[in-house]
Amino acid sequence: MAIDPNFQSNRKVVSKHEGHDVWGPVEPPEVLGIHGTVVAVDFDICIADGICFDVCPVDVFKWLDTPGHSKSEKKADPVNEQDCIYCLACETQCPVEAIKIIQP
Repeated sequence: MAIDPNFQSNRKVVSKHEGHDVWGPVEPPEVLGIHGTVVAVDFDICIADGICFDVCPVDVFKWLDTPGHSKSEKKADPVNEQDCIYCLACETQCPVEAIKIIQP
């Protein structure tokens, strides 16, 4: 199941993390929401394979430890989403389609 392309309509911002929005619901450790708005990563389906790190030319992502999550115990956190150049490499390469790029 891929990230909801309409998450901004279907969810609400419940907090901020490292300067980006977190879209709920959030109920750790299993429900972690979607992090980011321009570079949105669904933490609930991210498997932390690292391809987004490999293909991103501007280093948007940083690892975030998420102990206890069933998919992976770390997530690709879009801490530098403001640096995104909209190349879509991370979105198209993510094997579980956990990333959505939304140009402002």
